Amino acid sequence: MKAYIRWEHGVKHERTRQLFGDDFEKLQGAKILLLGVGGVGSVALDCLYRTGITDITIVDFDTYDESNMNRQLWSELHVNEVKVEALKQHYPEITAISQKVDREWIATFDFEPYDIILDAIDDIHAKLALAQRCYKKLISATGSAKKLDPTQVRVDSVWRTQGDPFASKIRRELKRRKFDRNYRCVFSAETARTKEKGSFMGVTAAFGLALSAEAIKRLLKE
Repeated sequence: MKAYIRWEHGVKHERTRQLFGDDFEKLQGAKILLLGVGGVGSVALDCLYRTGITDITIVDFDTYDESNMNRQLWSELHVNEVKVEALKQHYPEITAISQKVDREWIATFDFEPYDIILDAIDDIHAKLALAQRCYKKLISATGSAKKLDPTQVRVDSVWRTQGDPFASKIRRELKRRKFDRNYRCVFSAETARTKEKGSFMGVTAAFGLALSAEAIKRLLKE
């Protein structure tokens, strides 16, 4: 039997309101674009939704397979199903777009309506295009695979990321394009434990939680 988030009317956000006070209304009015709903993005989505942010648009083109079960929320219930359509069943208020996030899509999509753009994709060309077009609203995740220690997950400027060859390549390519702006990134300073693309949910989930926490902090600040 498939499981879904069930809310008790009137108490679903009681603990959240106790933490945020009057700022909770600011969170509820936020509009977020989440690109990629795999091991990192699915956890970010769950965290934001449970915090009371429901105006979330998710974009992904992939389907679930059995190899996703070690790290992607709800994957065991939806093998061979389109991810965004499956997640819409669990988070009914969100907007789901089944689309590959690539340079062509980024060049034409209207990012203006969104307060924050969360990047949980792994295509470096798309990440670079996003940074160049949307850096003012962007919070980006770097590589979460090959790591074991969630306590080494950090959030900092893209120019101060460390411990990740993927993040290093992003910095190098941005410099090559003469991009000198700043935006926040989630990264792990831990040395990779394998050359293979193995993954541990303790780290991928920590990336997703860090993405959502950084988004919430920015919303409260603004």
